[in-house]
Amino acid sequence: VQLQASGGGLVQTGGSLRLSCAASGRTGTYNAVSWFRQAPGKGREFVAGWSWRHGAAYADSAKGRFTISRDSAKKTVYLQMDNLKFEDTAVYFCAARTNWVLKREVRDYNYWGQGTQVTVSS
Repeated sequence: VQLQASGGGLVQTGGSLRLSCAASGRTGTYNAVSWFRQAPGKGREFVAGWSWRHGAAYADSAKGRFTISRDSAKKTVYLQMDNLKFEDTAVYFCAARTNWVLKREVRDYNYWGQGTQVTVSS
């Protein structure tokens, strides 16, 4: 499975962005997709995820502001980010795993896309 993340950019506080994660290859082998982010000098953290078994799940920092969705026909998962804050500034990564259970740890994911930079200006 190959993942291609896109949609990052520069936005002002309170603005919105929609990230996309397009999958190719053996896409039928993955059953959960998540978004992670990594701010400068910090570790990679879970933001939001979706699996066939659990549906959508969000980190506390994302609840009420971010929405994860998918378009099966396009093999794409989206992360709609609204009311962005300065602290949302990070490189965002999408990741997929073959297991049906949605996990929030980096080590649980088999496939990773390249990151896309999100910068929120204050």
